[in-house]
Amino acid sequence: MCKHILNAQVAIRSPCCRKWFDCAECHYEQESHPLMQSFDMTFACKKCKKCFRKDTSEFEDSDEYCPHCDNHFVIEAKTPTPALRVEGEDARIDSRFLKDDRVRGTAERSIFNVRDAADRLG
Repeated sequence: MCKHILNAQVAIRSPCCRKWFDCAECHYEQESHPLMQSFDMTFACKKCKKCFRKDTSEFEDSDEYCPHCDNHFVIEAKTPTPALRVEGEDARIDSRFLKDDRVRGTAERSIFNVRDAADRLG
C-alpha cells in the first residue's frame, strides 16, 4: 500500500532493480540508487492481479485501461493531507492558532444562532 498515492490502481516494475513499486517516491525511499527512466513500462493491475506492458512514448487514451479487466488506472491521484494546519503567522511563537481537525471543539455561540435567540426570547 502506497502512502503517497492513496488510490493507486497499478504497481510499476522498476527497470533498474526489477522490483515493484506503487510510485516513484516509494522507490526513492526504499532503494539507494536513482530510478532509471524507460519508455517501455511493465504494470501490474491491482484489480485483476495481471501484468501488462505499455510503451509510454506512444501513449493514447485507450491505453489508460487494463487490457485484461478494463480497470481505468490513469486517474487523478489522491494524496494524503495533513491533519494539523496552521491558521496564524508562526506556530512556534504562538501555538493558539494550531487547529486539529480530529478534535471536536465546543459549540460556538453567536448572535446569529437561531437556537440561542429562541432561548433568550422564551
